[in-house]
Formats: sequence, structure tokens, C-alpha cells
Amino acid sequence: MTIGLSTYAFFWQWHQSNPAPLDLAAMVDRTADLGAGLFQICDYPLIESFDGAALTALRRHAARRGVALELGTRGVTPAHLARYLDLAKALDVTLVRSMIPASERDRAVDLLRESVPGYAQAGVTLALETYEQVPTPLLVDIVAAVGSPALGICLDPANCVAALEHPADTIRRAAPWVRNIHVKDFAFTRADGWVGFQLTGCPLGEGLLDYAYLMATVDPAGRGINQVIEHWLPWQGDSPGTCALENRWTAANLNTLRSWNT
Repeated sequence: MTIGLSTYAFFWQWHQSNPAPLDLAAMVDRTADLGAGLFQICDYPLIESFDGAALTALRRHAARRGVALELGTRGVTPAHLARYLDLAKALDVTLVRSMIPASERDRAVDLLRESVPGYAQAGVTLALETYEQVPTPLLVDIVAAVGSPALGICLDPANCVAALEHPADTIRRAAPWVRNIHVKDFAFTRADGWVGFQLTGCPLGEGLLDYAYLMATVDPAGRGINQVIEHWLPWQGDSPGTCALENRWTAANLNTLRSWNT
């Protein structure tokens, strides 16, 4: 098991709102400087424009810094998954996270049966993330129907709250199939005027994520499942302040997660 960071831990720093956005090499450097050995390039479309030379340079840079790479995308059409398998091979990636859009949900089993054998042959795991557009029981049924060791689930309990799934239920249902974990804490706060609520991120250990239950149920250390830190950090009004808080959350969450895994 490895603890790592995602592009979502640097979201506001590579976002277009930043006057000087970080590139992937800089995010790899930040990851290495924080002592993390894994960086997941997740929902970062620019990676699809990298040519062979750029991919080789990124792979070599990560290797020099002692950082393994993972990939993350959205969609399960064969052409799209084939593109990400090519990227995975070029970057020495062994896990690709994806998500099933609502538009592909009804035919997901057939789409995945076409793509997953290529992943298995290449030694790459495809992990489908839990989120509100695909109920966790349905996601489990899809993965079970495909029935390949190269296909599993990326567990993120916070995502399913929007579909009125309790995070503990998401963890319990997905546990046997989990191949990757996105670790982010979350909390409800009253909206302005006390009309409704907002569900946003918070520093790890200060919100509703029952990490002890996740550990006991999934056993990431025993099963060699990587844990990747993400944030749901709200915009703080300006780029410098938001990026500074993002960096504080990343350092604090790494320290907390490490302490929980010692």
C-alpha cells in the first residue's frame, strides 16, 4: 500500500484561475518534496495531448523523483479506454481510474467486456469510481458481471452522499471490489440564511469520513490498495489565498493519513 496525492490535491494550483498554473512535472516535484511516493493524474485532460516525447519525459522525471504514477479519466467507451491504456503503458502506470457516465450506464457491461481484456493483458487495473450517477449496488453488479481481476472499484464514499447513500453503506458494498481509494473528508454546513446545506471538503479527521470503518472493512494495507489524497476545497475568494490553503490541507492530510496507518 502506498499513500499518494492526486491532481485534485493541487486543483486550484493548476486551474485556469491561477495566473501561473502548475504543470505535471511541478506537481510531481511537490509530491516528492512532501515524501509521497505516488501521484495520480486524475481528470487532467491535457495529458491526452502529450506526444510520445512528452510522456517519456514525464515518466523519467517521476522515476527520478521516486514517484509512481496512476491515471484517472471519465468514460468507458472502448476507444477512450484504449487511449488511456496507451497512456498507461507509456507512463508505466498499473492503475487507471475511470467513472461510468449516466449516458453509458445501461451498456457499461458490454463496453467494459470489450476493453478490460486489453487491460488484463497489459497488467493494468481499471478501477471504476463510486459516485452519485451510478448507485453503488449497480456499480458492484457491473463489475461482478464483467468478472475480471483487472476490473475493480475506486472507493470514494463522499461522492455518493448526493444520491442519498450513507458513506458506510458505500464502503460496505464496494469493499470486496476495491482496488483504489480516494481519501477526502467532508462535512455539511448551513447555507447562508440557514436555507439548505452545503457539502464541501474539510481537513482530514474534522468531518464525516469514518476512516476507521473504511480501514476495518477494506483493509488497504493487507490488500495492497493505494490511498490517494484529494480535496473538495471551496474557492476562498482569490487564487493566492485558495492555493495557500490547499497546500496547508495537503500537508496536514498527509500527516494525518500517515499517522492513521502506522
